[in-house]
Amino acid sequence: MATFKGTEQYIASHDLQLAVNAAIALEKPLLIKGEPGTGKTMLAEQLAQALDTDLIQWHIKSTTRAQQGLYEYDAVSRLRDSQLGNDGVKDISNYIVKGKLWQSFVANKRPVLLIDEIDKADIEFPNDLLLELDKMEFYVYETQQRIVAKQRPIVIITSNNEKELPDAFLRRCFFHYIKFPDKAEMQQIVDVHFDNLKQQLLDEALAVFFNLREIPGLKKKPSTSELIDWLKLLVAEDIDTQTLHETNISKTIPPLHGALLKNEQDVHLFEKLAFMHRGER
Repeated sequence: MATFKGTEQYIASHDLQLAVNAAIALEKPLLIKGEPGTGKTMLAEQLAQALDTDLIQWHIKSTTRAQQGLYEYDAVSRLRDSQLGNDGVKDISNYIVKGKLWQSFVANKRPVLLIDEIDKADIEFPNDLLLELDKMEFYVYETQQRIVAKQRPIVIITSNNEKELPDAFLRRCFFHYIKFPDKAEMQQIVDVHFDNLKQQLLDEALAVFFNLREIPGLKKKPSTSELIDWLKLLVAEDIDTQTLHETNISKTIPPLHGALLKNEQDVHLFEKLAFMHRGER
Protein backbone atom coordinates (compact mmCIF):
# COMPACT_ATOMS: atom_id res chain seq x y z
CA MET A 1 0.00 0.00 0.00
CA ALA A 2 1.32 3.43 -0.99
CA THR A 3 2.11 5.75 1.92
CA PHE A 4 1.85 9.52 2.00
CA LYS A 5 5.03 11.47 2.69
CA GLY A 6 3.98 14.87 1.42
CA THR A 7 4.80 16.20 -2.05
CA GLU A 8 7.13 18.73 -3.62
CA GLN A 9 4.36 21.31 -3.21
CA TYR A 10 3.18 20.26 0.25
CA ILE A 11 5.39 19.93 3.32
CA ALA A 12 3.71 17.47 5.66
CA SER A 13 5.01 17.11 9.22
CA HIS A 14 5.89 13.64 10.48
CA ASP A 15 2.78 13.61 12.70
CA LEU A 16 0.54 14.55 9.77
CA GLN A 17 2.06 11.81 7.61
CA LEU A 18 1.36 9.28 10.36
CA ALA A 19 -2.24 10.51 10.69
CA VAL A 20 -2.95 10.28 6.96
CA ASN A 21 -1.48 6.80 6.64
CA ALA A 22 -3.22 5.59 9.81
CA ALA A 23 -6.62 6.78 8.53
CA ILE A 24 -6.02 5.03 5.20
CA ALA A 25 -4.97 1.81 6.94
CA LEU A 26 -7.96 1.89 9.31
CA GLU A 27 -10.33 2.88 6.48
CA LYS A 28 -11.71 5.71 8.60
CA PRO A 29 -12.40 9.32 7.62
CA LEU A 30 -9.53 11.63 8.57
CA LEU A 31 -10.86 14.67 10.44
CA ILE A 32 -8.42 17.56 10.10
CA LYS A 33 -8.58 20.69 12.24
CA GLY A 34 -6.25 23.65 12.46
CA GLU A 35 -6.08 27.40 12.00
CA PRO A 36 -7.39 28.72 8.68
CA GLY A 37 -4.53 28.85 6.19
CA THR A 38 -2.61 25.85 7.55
CA GLY A 39 -3.19 23.72 4.44
CA LYS A 40 -6.13 21.53 5.43
CA THR A 41 -7.85 21.66 2.05
CA MET A 42 -4.57 21.47 0.18
CA LEU A 43 -3.77 18.24 2.03
CA ALA A 44 -6.58 16.45 0.18
CA GLU A 45 -5.47 17.91 -3.15
CA GLN A 46 -1.86 16.85 -2.64
CA LEU A 47 -2.83 13.42 -1.28
CA ALA A 48 -4.81 12.71 -4.44
CA GLN A 49 -1.83 13.85 -6.51
CA ALA A 50 0.60 11.71 -4.52
CA LEU A 51 -1.61 8.62 -4.92
CA ASP A 52 -2.29 9.43 -8.59
CA THR A 53 -6.04 9.30 -8.14
CA ASP A 54 -9.07 11.56 -8.53
CA LEU A 55 -10.07 14.19 -6.00
CA ILE A 56 -13.82 14.62 -5.44
CA GLN A 57 -14.50 17.85 -3.56
CA TRP A 58 -17.63 18.61 -1.55
CA HIS A 59 -17.42 22.17 -0.23
CA ILE A 60 -19.91 22.62 2.60
CA LYS A 61 -22.00 25.78 3.10
CA SER A 62 -24.43 26.76 5.83
CA THR A 63 -27.31 25.66 3.58
CA THR A 64 -25.81 22.30 2.57
CA ARG A 65 -27.85 19.20 3.46
CA ALA A 66 -26.41 15.71 3.89
CA GLN A 67 -28.86 14.34 1.31
CA GLN A 68 -27.15 16.46 -1.36
CA GLY A 69 -24.01 14.38 -0.91
CA LEU A 70 -25.96 11.24 -1.80
CA TYR A 71 -28.30 12.37 -4.56
CA GLU A 72 -31.11 14.78 -5.41
CA TYR A 73 -34.31 14.09 -7.28
CA ASP A 74 -34.97 16.83 -9.87
CA ALA A 75 -38.78 16.86 -9.78
CA VAL A 76 -38.98 20.27 -11.47
CA SER A 77 -37.17 19.06 -14.61
CA ARG A 78 -39.35 15.94 -14.74
CA LEU A 79 -42.51 18.02 -14.51
CA ARG A 80 -41.30 20.34 -17.26
CA ASP A 81 -40.38 17.40 -19.52
CA SER A 82 -43.77 15.76 -18.92
CA GLN A 83 -45.48 18.97 -20.04
CA LEU A 84 -43.35 18.95 -23.19
CA GLY A 85 -44.15 15.30 -23.89
CA ASN A 86 -40.55 14.08 -23.48
CA ASP A 87 -40.36 10.26 -23.60
CA GLY A 88 -37.51 10.19 -21.07
CA VAL A 89 -39.90 11.27 -18.33
CA LYS A 90 -41.00 7.65 -17.88
CA ASP A 91 -37.56 6.71 -16.51
CA ILE A 92 -37.20 8.40 -13.13
CA SER A 93 -33.47 7.62 -13.05
CA ASN A 94 -33.01 10.35 -15.69
CA TYR A 95 -33.87 12.85 -12.94
CA ILE A 96 -31.61 11.55 -10.20
CA VAL A 97 -28.55 13.82 -9.76
CA LYS A 98 -25.59 11.99 -8.23
CA GLY A 99 -24.00 13.66 -5.21
CA LYS A 100 -20.32 13.67 -4.26
CA LEU A 101 -20.58 10.52 -2.08
CA TRP A 102 -22.31 8.62 -4.88
CA GLN A 103 -19.59 9.75 -7.32
CA SER A 104 -16.88 8.54 -4.95
CA PHE A 105 -18.68 5.21 -4.36
CA VAL A 106 -18.84 4.29 -8.06
CA ALA A 107 -15.36 5.53 -9.06
CA ASN A 108 -13.31 2.84 -10.79
CA LYS A 109 -10.17 3.82 -8.88
CA ARG A 110 -10.19 4.54 -5.15
CA PRO A 111 -10.58 8.34 -5.01
CA VAL A 112 -9.92 10.95 -2.33
CA LEU A 113 -13.19 12.49 -1.13
CA LEU A 114 -12.84 15.91 0.49
CA ILE A 115 -15.70 17.08 2.73
CA ASP A 116 -14.48 20.62 3.26
CA GLU A 117 -15.44 22.77 6.28
CA ILE A 118 -18.04 20.41 7.69
CA ASP A 119 -18.58 22.71 10.67
CA LYS A 120 -20.26 25.31 8.44
CA ALA A 121 -23.35 23.12 8.07
CA ASP A 122 -26.22 22.54 10.47
CA ILE A 123 -25.31 20.70 13.69
CA GLU A 124 -27.21 17.59 12.53
CA PHE A 125 -25.31 17.40 9.23
CA PRO A 126 -22.48 15.11 10.47
CA ASN A 127 -24.93 12.73 12.17
CA ASP A 128 -26.96 12.52 8.96
CA LEU A 129 -23.91 11.03 7.23
CA LEU A 130 -23.00 8.48 9.92
CA LEU A 131 -24.53 5.42 8.28
CA GLU A 132 -23.31 6.21 4.78
CA LEU A 133 -19.72 6.86 5.89
CA ASP A 134 -19.76 3.79 8.11
CA LYS A 135 -21.44 1.23 5.85
CA MET A 136 -20.38 2.86 2.57
CA GLU A 137 -23.82 2.35 1.07
CA PHE A 138 -27.20 4.06 0.80
CA TYR A 139 -30.64 3.50 -0.70
CA VAL A 140 -32.26 5.49 -3.53
CA TYR A 141 -35.99 5.37 -2.75
CA GLU A 142 -37.14 6.82 -6.07
CA THR A 143 -35.51 4.01 -8.09
CA GLN A 144 -35.48 1.36 -5.32
CA GLN A 145 -31.76 0.98 -5.86
CA ARG A 146 -29.01 0.27 -3.32
CA ILE A 147 -25.71 2.02 -4.03
CA VAL A 148 -22.72 0.20 -2.53
CA ALA A 149 -19.17 1.55 -2.78
CA LYS A 150 -16.88 -0.39 -5.13
CA GLN A 151 -14.10 0.42 -2.66
CA ARG A 152 -13.90 2.78 0.29
CA PRO A 153 -12.86 6.26 -0.82
CA ILE A 154 -10.16 7.95 1.23
CA VAL A 155 -12.23 10.54 3.11
CA ILE A 156 -10.65 13.80 4.30
CA ILE A 157 -12.93 16.02 6.42
CA THR A 158 -11.83 19.52 7.40
CA SER A 159 -13.15 21.74 10.18
CA ASN A 160 -12.30 25.26 11.37
CA ASN A 161 -13.86 24.58 14.78
CA GLU A 162 -16.76 26.98 14.21
CA LYS A 163 -18.97 24.53 16.10
CA GLU A 164 -18.52 21.28 18.01
CA LEU A 165 -19.04 18.04 16.09
CA PRO A 166 -21.22 15.24 17.58
CA ASP A 167 -19.50 12.52 19.61
CA ALA A 168 -21.02 9.75 17.50
CA PHE A 169 -19.44 11.30 14.43
CA LEU A 170 -16.07 11.84 16.10
CA ARG A 171 -15.91 8.18 17.16
CA ARG A 172 -15.91 7.15 13.53
CA CYS A 173 -13.03 9.43 12.53
CA PHE A 174 -9.27 9.47 12.94
CA PHE A 175 -8.44 12.94 14.23
CA HIS A 176 -5.45 15.20 13.63
CA TYR A 177 -4.85 18.83 14.53
CA ILE A 178 -2.37 20.61 12.25
CA LYS A 179 -0.13 22.63 14.54
CA PHE A 180 1.02 25.99 13.26
CA PRO A 181 4.50 25.61 11.73
CA ASP A 182 7.53 26.75 13.71
CA LYS A 183 10.23 28.85 12.04
CA ALA A 184 12.17 25.87 10.71
CA GLU A 185 9.05 24.29 9.21
CA MET A 186 7.96 27.64 7.81
CA GLN A 187 11.35 27.97 6.11
CA GLN A 188 10.67 24.66 4.32
CA ILE A 189 7.20 25.80 3.26
CA VAL A 190 8.54 29.10 1.93
CA ASP A 191 11.28 27.28 0.00
CA VAL A 192 8.55 25.40 -1.90
CA HIS A 193 7.09 28.71 -3.15
CA PHE A 194 10.27 30.72 -3.82
CA ASP A 195 13.39 29.76 -5.77
CA ASN A 196 15.86 32.53 -5.02
CA LEU A 197 14.58 34.38 -1.98
CA LYS A 198 17.42 36.06 -0.11
CA GLN A 199 17.93 34.35 3.24
CA GLN A 200 18.48 37.62 5.09
CA LEU A 201 15.19 39.01 3.76
CA LEU A 202 13.38 35.83 4.75
CA ASP A 203 14.89 35.86 8.25
CA GLU A 204 13.72 39.43 8.85
CA ALA A 205 10.29 38.74 7.35
CA LEU A 206 9.81 35.66 9.51
CA ALA A 207 10.83 37.65 12.61
CA VAL A 208 8.19 40.30 11.81
CA PHE A 209 5.59 37.64 10.99
CA PHE A 210 6.04 35.58 14.18
CA ASN A 211 6.19 38.72 16.33
CA LEU A 212 2.85 39.74 14.83
CA ARG A 213 1.33 36.37 15.68
CA GLU A 214 2.45 36.70 19.31
CA ILE A 215 0.56 39.97 19.88
CA PRO A 216 -2.12 39.25 22.52
CA GLY A 217 -5.64 40.17 21.53
CA LEU A 218 -5.33 39.86 17.75
CA LYS A 219 -8.72 39.07 16.25
CA LYS A 220 -7.13 37.15 13.38
CA LYS A 221 -3.54 35.97 13.46
CA PRO A 222 -1.80 35.99 10.07
CA SER A 223 -1.61 32.52 8.53
CA THR A 224 0.85 30.63 6.35
CA SER A 225 -0.96 31.57 3.14
CA GLU A 226 -0.89 35.23 4.15
CA LEU A 227 2.85 35.05 4.83
CA ILE A 228 3.38 33.68 1.30
CA ASP A 229 1.33 36.55 -0.16
CA TRP A 230 3.27 39.09 1.90
CA LEU A 231 6.62 37.70 0.78
CA LYS A 232 5.51 37.89 -2.86
CA LEU A 233 4.67 41.57 -2.34
CA LEU A 234 7.97 42.28 -0.57
CA VAL A 235 9.84 40.82 -3.54
CA ALA A 236 7.64 42.57 -6.14
CA GLU A 237 8.00 45.96 -4.41
CA ASP A 238 11.72 45.35 -3.76
CA ILE A 239 11.43 46.06 -0.02
CA ASP A 240 14.95 45.87 1.41
CA THR A 241 16.06 43.87 4.42
CA GLN A 242 17.01 46.98 6.40
CA THR A 243 13.45 48.33 6.21
CA LEU A 244 12.08 45.10 7.69
CA HIS A 245 14.81 45.07 10.34
CA GLU A 246 14.00 48.63 11.42
CA THR A 247 10.30 47.77 11.45
CA ASN A 248 10.94 44.86 13.78
CA ILE A 249 13.26 46.79 16.10
CA SER A 250 11.03 49.85 16.40
CA LYS A 251 7.83 47.73 16.51
CA THR A 252 6.27 49.94 13.83
CA ILE A 253 3.63 48.59 11.48
CA PRO A 254 5.28 46.55 8.69
CA PRO A 255 5.23 47.58 5.04
CA LEU A 256 2.35 46.16 2.97
CA HIS A 257 0.71 45.05 6.23
CA GLY A 258 -2.64 44.63 4.46
CA ALA A 259 -1.47 41.19 3.40
CA LEU A 260 -1.04 40.17 7.06
CA LEU A 261 -3.58 42.14 9.11
CA LYS A 262 -7.10 41.72 7.75
CA ASN A 263 -9.29 43.97 9.89
CA GLU A 264 -9.12 47.48 11.29
CA GLN A 265 -9.24 46.34 14.93
CA ASP A 266 -5.95 44.46 14.56
CA VAL A 267 -4.31 47.38 12.72
CA HIS A 268 -5.40 49.78 15.50
CA LEU A 269 -4.18 47.33 18.17
CA PHE A 270 -0.77 47.10 16.53
CA GLU A 271 -0.51 50.87 16.16
CA LYS A 272 -1.45 51.34 19.82
CA LEU A 273 1.18 48.83 20.98
CA ALA A 274 3.77 50.45 18.70
CA PHE A 275 2.98 53.86 20.21
CA MET A 276 3.34 52.45 23.72
CA HIS A 277 6.65 50.84 22.76
CA ARG A 278 8.02 54.15 21.46
CA GLY A 279 6.94 55.85 24.69
CA GLU A 280 8.89 53.33 26.77
CA ARG A 281 12.14 53.92 24.92
